[in-house]
Amino acid sequence: MLVRTALMAIGLWGAWLGPLNPLLASQPSIQQALALKPLQADVDVDRPDEKQAAECTIAAETLGADSGWVVRDESGITLRRFVDTNNDKKVDQWCYFRNGIEVYRDMDANFNGKADQYRWLGPAGTRWGYDANEDGRIDRWKAISAEEVTLELVTALKTRDVERFRRLLITPEELRSLGAGPQLQETLAGKIREASGGFAGLAARQQIVGSGSQWIGFGALKPGVVPSGTNGSTGDVMVYENVLALIEADGRHGQIQVGTLVRVGDGWRLIDLPENLVAGQATEGSSGIFFQASHARPVAADAVAGQGISAEVQEAVTALEQLDLKLAATNAPRELAELNQQRTDLLEKLSQVAAEADREIWLRQLADTISSAVQAGNYPEGAARLGKLLAAIEKDPARKDLQPYVKFRYLSSAYTSGLQAPGADFAKVQEQWLKDMEGFVKEFPGSSDAPEAMLQLAIAEEFAGRHDRASQWYGRIVAESSDSPLANKAAGAKTRLDSVGKEIRLKGTALNGQAIDLAQFRGRVVLVHYWATWCEPCKQDLTALKTLWQQYAKQKFAIIGVGLDSDRQQLDQYVQTQRIEWPQLYEPGGLDSRLANELGIFTLPIMLLIDEKGQVLNRNIHLSELEAELKKRLP
Repeated sequence: MLVRTALMAIGLWGAWLGPLNPLLASQPSIQQALALKPLQADVDVDRPDEKQAAECTIAAETLGADSGWVVRDESGITLRRFVDTNNDKKVDQWCYFRNGIEVYRDMDANFNGKADQYRWLGPAGTRWGYDANEDGRIDRWKAISAEEVTLELVTALKTRDVERFRRLLITPEELRSLGAGPQLQETLAGKIREASGGFAGLAARQQIVGSGSQWIGFGALKPGVVPSGTNGSTGDVMVYENVLALIEADGRHGQIQVGTLVRVGDGWRLIDLPENLVAGQATEGSSGIFFQASHARPVAADAVAGQGISAEVQEAVTALEQLDLKLAATNAPRELAELNQQRTDLLEKLSQVAAEADREIWLRQLADTISSAVQAGNYPEGAARLGKLLAAIEKDPARKDLQPYVKFRYLSSAYTSGLQAPGADFAKVQEQWLKDMEGFVKEFPGSSDAPEAMLQLAIAEEFAGRHDRASQWYGRIVAESSDSPLANKAAGAKTRLDSVGKEIRLKGTALNGQAIDLAQFRGRVVLVHYWATWCEPCKQDLTALKTLWQQYAKQKFAIIGVGLDSDRQQLDQYVQTQRIEWPQLYEPGGLDSRLANELGIFTLPIMLLIDEKGQVLNRNIHLSELEAELKKRLP
């Protein structure tokens, strides 16, 4: 309700035509100005009381190239600033100050009178959030420091806010953009899926962060770089390992083992669930995943002693700690397989001897451990072991809610094992995987893993050229899993697949600041080119596109590029160096940006050809087809 009220208030200011020019309307009052509050709650700004407000002043001022209303206290210190940045006589930035320093800003980047970006500044931090549907809730982070990731994590645990946690996780598109080696990408993808689906249960059962807990700091060794070329990687990856979040409640201090953070563009991302939040839980998950011989900080046995666990559980936890140290210190395939076997045995024992309230947590960890080890190629027998666990759970009525969680991980492990088998028939393995995914969706349509299963089916059908079936799967994600992070992208993919013969909407701002609208290009044949500098086939296409553009530009042929890099500077530099002359739309977020989501762009390059009426001729034209089509369409 507070967010909704604040949005309504901002809407009034955004539509207020007079206040930025005293000649057009009367000046807003101090009460009206101070009634506005930041849309995000955790912002400490100056809030004068009634007596202090009576001494404040408000005046229209020129602010560089912009203009706006500025509120100051009796000493002349700035309290608020409401700015018009595009000279349309409407407020599009609402700036808040603390001790004379701007600490927070609500922003309306598309100038429709509603805030769609939220930015912390000065001593308040570096966070910069995007709100695509303008509902007052951040959808994704453009910028966020490693320290602030741990702050957001603590807040998500306190409030049991699943979406707040999920937006801290690295997205599949961001993961692909890192250029990590195939094996590491697969391992991380599995961890991310498990973390997304497992947070709600963990937050409900965790015993460390209470409603009165406060984040007080960040603990980690210095960050490190995994250089390009390591295990097949194509780019440097910057990481923090063994990160801690430091908390305090009622004068007592504690810590949360956050694990590994990965740098993506201007921000940092989680790759796993936090650890040591449940009694008896030892180091697991993402510690040491990039630097195998890292300085691991497992949970000591005495850290969980006295929390009501049995000596048998404590003994197993201690053994698990020692095992994890051995796992972190080796890369030998045979030894890794043996150690993962031992770890599975220990977790299975813990799931049997732990208190009933903790058994499901241990069973989830057991399934996660086996699945991650199999997908990393470090436990060849793991899929069979996970199959036995699934069979046992299916026979236990008390574990009915756990069935979809374990089954999805079993199916994923079986698929990976099939691909890794000597002499594997990849077509047959893929066919079985799709049958398994379809069966999973049918059996567990409401599970947290169902959207991912449907996405796998949709992408596979699209790549196979069965576009009607792909469109149906994308549509099901939207209809049946509207609260999933995959829903918006699936909706865009369905729009793209169904677009031939229809008009599509494409608007945005080019790298040079120019506003671009596909509708402005009526009367021309237009190629919309989705690409990124990290995509080698995309860059190869650009060479040929430059030749075609030079040849046909005077014959009413146009190109609109959509750059999906996470790093704007890198994209801008490449465009200038290569002298690419057609407009390049850009928004932060790469493959997770609005521009990518609107048409469900999962892979690159993608090229759409639009006719003179603005209708889609081909939603995935290949470069080899393009010139023939241009000759047919253009004089």
